[in-house]
Amino acid sequence: MGNQVEKLTHLNYKEVPTADPTGMDRDEGPRIGVSYIFSNDDDELEQQQDSVHDPGGEHPALQPYDPQLHEVECSVYYRDECIYQKSFSEEDTQPEEGDEGGGGHLSTYTPENLLNRCKPGDLVEFVCQAQYPHWVVYVGDFQVVHLHRLEVVNSFLTDASQGRRGRIANQLYRYKPLSPAVVVRNALEQVGCKDRDLSWRNSECFAAWCRYGKREFKIGGELRIGKQPYRLQIRLGDKRSHTLEFQSLEDLIMEKRRNDQIGRAAVIQELSSHLQAAE
Repeated sequence: MGNQVEKLTHLNYKEVPTADPTGMDRDEGPRIGVSYIFSNDDDELEQQQDSVHDPGGEHPALQPYDPQLHEVECSVYYRDECIYQKSFSEEDTQPEEGDEGGGGHLSTYTPENLLNRCKPGDLVEFVCQAQYPHWVVYVGDFQVVHLHRLEVVNSFLTDASQGRRGRIANQLYRYKPLSPAVVVRNALEQVGCKDRDLSWRNSECFAAWCRYGKREFKIGGELRIGKQPYRLQIRLGDKRSHTLEFQSLEDLIMEKRRNDQIGRAAVIQELSSHLQAAE
């Protein structure tokens, strides 16, 4: 069982409606896509959190969260270039100041602890079991800008976290970042943008666009002409991996986020069943 490559056929997005006929997500941006792969995104986040809030309206009780237990290790390639990597292996990670051991940059912290670590222009990823990761841009003065429920908003970091633990996510994407001042300006200039005026499908695409300025993170930023230059390599353990191919980066990010939401065990089970059926 070596690396497996599966080519996904992406139909014309204007011709294939999602489960929501309006093509909109309550928490994120407008989305039109293949419903099997991209049916649910961050709109599920608010529903899940509403169900665990106490009657007094406080943040949900924090549950023990182990990134290595719940999160999917993966790499993203554009042709032969690695443009994103999430790995807990010491050999694969690029050490960050203050990290200890392999995968230290993937350690998570409470929102209050993050305030002592963040600098303007940093990206922060909030994570929680069975939820889509939520990305924000730290702009200083304890505040962040993020895409939330179909609108780019300015919030306090502690409010945006909604009780989730988080990490500084600057090292996940390997593109060259813009200067911190430009990242902050990009984010603040979009505050108030909402609904059909949005150019991003989810909080991750918005935050990454602010930091790297690449049109590939925007809706329709790349032409789909049949080629599949992007590869998502998912690590299954025991030196095994499974690779999916995509026509655009935004398609790949949607699938990667789906894997984040269902969790490592479910992804491995799903792919193992698929590979066994194909044999």
